[in-house]
Amino acid sequence: MTATNAILLELDRVSRAFGGVRAVDGASFAVRKGDIHGLIGPNGAGKTTLLNLISGLIRPTGGSILLGEARIDRLPPHRIAALGVARTYQNIRLFPELSALANVIVGEHLRRKGTTLQSMLFMPSARREHEAARERARALLARVGLLDRAEERASILSYGEQRRVEIARALAADPALLLLDEPTAGMNPSEVGAVGQLVMEVASQGQAVLLVEHNVKLVMGVCRRVTVLDFGKVIADGPPAAVAADPAVIAAYLGAKP
Repeated sequence: MTATNAILLELDRVSRAFGGVRAVDGASFAVRKGDIHGLIGPNGAGKTTLLNLISGLIRPTGGSILLGEARIDRLPPHRIAALGVARTYQNIRLFPELSALANVIVGEHLRRKGTTLQSMLFMPSARREHEAARERARALLARVGLLDRAEERASILSYGEQRRVEIARALAADPALLLLDEPTAGMNPSEVGAVGQLVMEVASQGQAVLLVEHNVKLVMGVCRRVTVLDFGKVIADGPPAAVAADPAVIAAYLGAKP
């Protein structure tokens, strides 16, 4: 196996129970470096719960999660982020009174080398680092088509624009693995297409993307592999064409018996 298609993220029989309800039930799949991996399923299938488990917001009640060779399912979110995992959220979590540019700069905190004291004293090294961060943030806003809105408060941006700022903020951490939770919700077809192109560009640079998305057409168009959840269980995992033709997947979406 070459370095370009080596496994980056591996879930092995991962479960999460809330009381007597198993939101995730023995899920196993792997995401490879440089791949766009889709995670789909009906509402309530456990997709966002899985992203929360991977990013450390909650812990599994069974199974293990590996990032490279490091087991991460017992680490706090900031440790997992430092290892190279960034994400967006189903419910937008921007700082509404900060500008779009400032929100993206926040995402670079793991890349900063200067100390808080250096920043408070306006030392030359801190100023240079801040200016470099601004330029990187501006470049990321340009990538998501929002450079002209860089100085606008996040609160006055449209829903779709806010989602694009979130993607730019996640990319600011230069992650090895990008978790996207319904990134095209609230977007028009043109915006959806632009996000699809951006995701493919990210993967072309060697970063892996785990994409949770209700827009199945987008998933089937950009993903190399797709995992399907239903009631917390993996019911299909494979290339998009094979998954789309799987009777169990068709049944899960149409409500019919396979």
